[in-house]
Amino acid sequence: MATKVLFVDDHEIFHDCVKALFDQQQDMEILAVAADGRAAVRMAKELSPDVVVMDISMPLLNGIDATRHIVSENPDAKVIALSMHSERKVILEILQAGAKGYVLKGSAFSELIMAIHSVAAGKIYLSPSIASVVLDDYLALTERRRSSGGNSLSSREREVLQLLAEGKSARQVAEILNLSVKTVETHRSQIMNKLDIHSLPELTKYAIREGLTSLSF
Repeated sequence: MATKVLFVDDHEIFHDCVKALFDQQQDMEILAVAADGRAAVRMAKELSPDVVVMDISMPLLNGIDATRHIVSENPDAKVIALSMHSERKVILEILQAGAKGYVLKGSAFSELIMAIHSVAAGKIYLSPSIASVVLDDYLALTERRRSSGGNSLSSREREVLQLLAEGKSARQVAEILNLSVKTVETHRSQIMNKLDIHSLPELTKYAIREGLTSLSF
């Protein structure tokens, strides 16, 4: 079954080029082309495309807000930003609005096809240069959280938390880490205070959510 695509861009020449290229793709079909953001929101609701390829600089309603509207009406909507913008702020805004992909207009058409296949399959696709921006932002956020103190756990506390979440008693944790039971209990108390979590089940949920353990072994 062909992947149904709604293409959103306000440049007529670009429309014609893209249509010609998509005509060569046997597994994809352009349902319609929207020339402004409000038309894109309306068409996405009417046509239920598998993927929406969205330019960011659009008349009447920009691509970021159009994406936000489309995703709010259909949380499963798969939007790919296709834009000349490579600024960090713009990239993060449309991803936060719900886009599942970001491709620069200067990229080869084959990359857009790859992006459509990826997001249609439930994955996320970012052009390599865009991926580095997103990764840098994530690492910066992680560092800010770490340096802010407060609820950040030490390496030892993370070890203790993992073992407690995996069902080990304080005595078992003490034996594994070569600590006294009293020290383990102190660590447990500090962990709970830092995280403002005061029950073992909630600590376990936190450990799973943070990737400290999966409990799947």
